[in-house]
Amino acid sequence: MRVLFLLMHSQRVQLLKKLLPGFIPLFVFIAVDEIWGIKAGLIAALAIGSVELAWIGIREKRFDRFVLFDTLLLLALGGVSILLDNDIFFKLKPALAELILCAILAFSAFSRVNIVALMSKRYLKELHIQEEQMNRLRGSLRLMFFIFSAHTMLVFYAAFYLSNEAWALISGGLFYVLFGLVFGIEFLRQKQAKSKLQTAHDDEELLPLVDEQGQVIGKAPRSVCHNGQKLLHPVVHLHVLNRQGAIYLQKRPANKLVQPGKWDTAVGGHIAFGEDVQLSLKREAWEEIGLRDFSAKLVKQYVWESDLERELVFVFVTRDFQGIQLHSEEVEEGRFWTKSQISKSLGEGVFTPNFEHEFGMLFK
Repeated sequence: MRVLFLLMHSQRVQLLKKLLPGFIPLFVFIAVDEIWGIKAGLIAALAIGSVELAWIGIREKRFDRFVLFDTLLLLALGGVSILLDNDIFFKLKPALAELILCAILAFSAFSRVNIVALMSKRYLKELHIQEEQMNRLRGSLRLMFFIFSAHTMLVFYAAFYLSNEAWALISGGLFYVLFGLVFGIEFLRQKQAKSKLQTAHDDEELLPLVDEQGQVIGKAPRSVCHNGQKLLHPVVHLHVLNRQGAIYLQKRPANKLVQPGKWDTAVGGHIAFGEDVQLSLKREAWEEIGLRDFSAKLVKQYVWESDLERELVFVFVTRDFQGIQLHSEEVEEGRFWTKSQISKSLGEGVFTPNFEHEFGMLFK
């Protein structure tokens, strides 16, 4: 739920950031037109649009096509209005621009290709949207489509039948009121869903949700992280080597839900919410193989994805093996394997896929 909320929030924020600068020339035109007339308004709008393009180009090092499109469309329709001595063409400009937004929303909400979801990957690259989440997203996009379609028709009506003041209010301020309304409805929906989710998992361990750099962006119950939604969460792995370079492995109990009876990394476990990587490593090492006093080096950080989950793995290596003492029911047995012994059994179902991946990455 939190991932969907973050996705929708990001999409709305990014859309608002793109739309707002483009509408500034329109607001400037309306203000100047009321005092000095349409020609002065168009000159002011052109000046503001040019300044915006230069400012965005210098500050953000990008070319804002929306500002350019909005300014040129404003000038084109305003120019036609002057030539024909009829401002109806100019008044239709906000409705024409909003029709483009409605077309994008319609295509995303009712077709197989979700343009909004594809665009959001530019801003939240760590998110993997599942089918259930995509359906909720489409529902929100349908709501936006119907609201903004109604607003577009209202702008057309205002352009032909209402006063300039009413048209300015409907085409400008009302748009942002409706945008805020959509955001508020979605916020309340997500808050209610989040509350239900928390109630259902009150007694369950919470895991942090992170981006691919390891920055915490939220939290979720353990079962939610393992139910196929593939919410990225952090784990620690510790490889223990002896002086001869043999690798200590633990055997997973036969009653384990994931990879039962297979040999795995000496230590592997989830980082709890509010716990840092080093503290988690020490805790897991003691819980799984009874190792207390050791020093370990972080050698790798990568994303591991299985059918059920998606993990950000922090891989450590240590040569302090003397204190190993198995005392947990989570480990059936443990022993050192030479690299040649491991190599001979790769791909035969002896080891977990995750360990085989790390063995090939670090030791082979």
